[in-house]
Amino acid sequence: MKFTAYFKNKVLQKRPYIKMEWIEKALSEPVRIERQDEIKRIRYWVYIDELDKYLRVIALEDGETVHNAFPDRSFKLERQ
Repeated sequence: MKFTAYFKNKVLQKRPYIKMEWIEKALSEPVRIERQDEIKRIRYWVYIDELDKYLRVIALEDGETVHNAFPDRSFKLERQ
């Protein structure tokens, strides 16, 4: 996995509980993916049992460089 300087220097300091396996799972087994073409980012969501919440992972447009990650309190998985 690759990470932006922002992720390494800010996000991990602010949220040290975030585990790398959660990031990997979000990128490899997301429950939802959303492209943000205007800012060249991709959002991934994955449910994390330990948090009892969905984790949102933001990657750069290459889909593998992680820029941000945080528990998303407002995310609801829409049934299809």
